[in-house]
Amino acid sequence: MTSSLRIRLLWWLLVPLAIYVFVTGKAEYDNARRTADLVQDNTLLSSARMIAGEVEWADGMLRVDIPPAALEIFASPYGDQVFYNVSVDDDRLLAGVPDFPLSASAPSSASTTPDSNDGQDRPMYYDAELHGSTIRAIGYVRRMYDSGATRRVLVSVGKTQASRDAMVRELWRPQLVRQIEMMLLAVALACIGLTFELRPLLKVKDEVMDRDPMQLEPLRVDRLHTELRPIVDAINQCIARLGLQVAAQRRFIADAAHQLRTPLTLLDTQLQYARQHRELEPSLGEALAAMQRSNRSMVGLTNKLLLLAQAEAADYTRLANEPVDLAAIAKDVVEELALFAQNRGIDLGAELDASAWMIGHEGLLSALVSNLAENAIRYTQPGGHVTVAVRGDAEHITLAVSDNGPGIPAEARSRVFEPFYRASADTEGTGLGLAIVREIVQAHRGEISLETGEKAAGAIGDARGLTARVTFAAASAKAA
Repeated sequence: MTSSLRIRLLWWLLVPLAIYVFVTGKAEYDNARRTADLVQDNTLLSSARMIAGEVEWADGMLRVDIPPAALEIFASPYGDQVFYNVSVDDDRLLAGVPDFPLSASAPSSASTTPDSNDGQDRPMYYDAELHGSTIRAIGYVRRMYDSGATRRVLVSVGKTQASRDAMVRELWRPQLVRQIEMMLLAVALACIGLTFELRPLLKVKDEVMDRDPMQLEPLRVDRLHTELRPIVDAINQCIARLGLQVAAQRRFIADAAHQLRTPLTLLDTQLQYARQHRELEPSLGEALAAMQRSNRSMVGLTNKLLLLAQAEAADYTRLANEPVDLAAIAKDVVEELALFAQNRGIDLGAELDASAWMIGHEGLLSALVSNLAENAIRYTQPGGHVTVAVRGDAEHITLAVSDNGPGIPAEARSRVFEPFYRASADTEGTGLGLAIVREIVQAHRGEISLETGEKAAGAIGDARGLTARVTFAAASAKAA
C-alpha cells in the first residue's frame, strides 16, 4: 500500500511537535501549580499572622479579636470557604471552628523551634479534609509571655481550593493554547511549504505525461532540488539509452527498406521485360502480370515503410528552419494524382488559398497531402468527387481532404491510424497511409481529425463521405 510523501513528511513534523507540546505543557502545568500554591500559602501565612497579632493578655487571660482583613484577603469570585482555629496550649479554644483538623506535623510545645528573629515557630502547611471539602491549611504558633509564664498560641487557617485551581487554569491554559496554535501553524506552514517545494517535482511529472511517446529528449533539471536531481538524471540516462535503441531500430527499418527497394525495382523491370516477350510462352502472360502486380505492391509497401520510418524520425527542431507553402505543395500533389483520379472516374478538385506558409519539411508534407488524397480517391466510388482544400490565416493553416465516399464508421476512426489497420478489405492498400499521416502531423506539432462529410449522390443506406482535417500553426504564429 503506497502512502503520500506529503503526509509522511507531515507526520515526521507533527509527532515531534506533539511530544514537545506535551512535555512543555506538563512542565508549564507544574510551574503554574507551584505558583498558585505559593500565592495561596503566602495568603494563608498573612492571614494567620494578622490573627496571631490580635492575641492579647486581658486580666491574666488570653483573648483574641479576629480582624476582618484577615478573612477578606481570601475574597474571590470562586466562593472559597475560609476556616480558622485559635487555641492555647493545644486544648483551650479561643476562637474559630472547634473541629478544625490539625496536622500531625503541626508545631507542638515539645518539638518547636522558635525563629531566631521573633521567637515564633516556623509555619507548617498541610492539606486536610473539613466538612467534606479539601482544604489547604497553615499552622502558625505565637508564644505569649506574662509574669514569667509562657503560653503557646496556635493559629490555624484553612481555605478550600477553588481559587487556587482557577489560578492554575488561568496560568496554564493560555500557554497550552498558544503552544497548540503554534503547532497547528507550523503544520499549516509546512503544508504550504511542501506544496510550493514539490512543484518542481510535479512539473517533471507533467513534462513526462505531456510528452509525445517518441519525444526522447532529456528532462530539464533547472530549478530542481539537489535531492531530486539524481532521480531526474537516472530518468535522463534511461531516456538516452531508449533513444539509442529507437534510433537503431529506425536505422534498421530505413536500411531494410532501402535494401528491399533496389532488388524489387530490378525485379519489376525484369518482369516487364518478360511480359514483352511472353509470345514465346503465351500461357505465362497472366502469371507474369500477377507477379508484377504483387511486386509493385511490395514496392509500394517498402516505400511506405521507408516513409513511415522517416516520419517517425523527423525532428521538429530541424523542421522549424524550413518555411514552406502548403498551398503550393497541395497544388503539385493534385496535379500528380489527376490521372489516377481520372482513371478511377473520380472528380478531383482543389480549393487553395494564394499562399499558406508554415514551418515544416516539404517532402513530408507532400507525402501527407498525397496519402490523404490518394486514400480518398482509392476508397471513393466511381463518379464521386474528392476535394483538397488549404486555408490559412495569421494563426493557423488548415488542410482538408473531403470525399463523398462510404466514409469510416465512427467506432473505427480511432484505429485507422494504427499501422496495417484497414477499415475495408475491398480496396487495395498497405494500411500504412494514415499511420504515416499521423506521424507527419505529430512531427509538425499539428492536429488531425476525421469528420463526417457530405452524403454521396445515390449512396446506398447511411453511407456518408469523410473529411480529414489537419491544422498547423502558421509561420507568423511560430515566429511570434
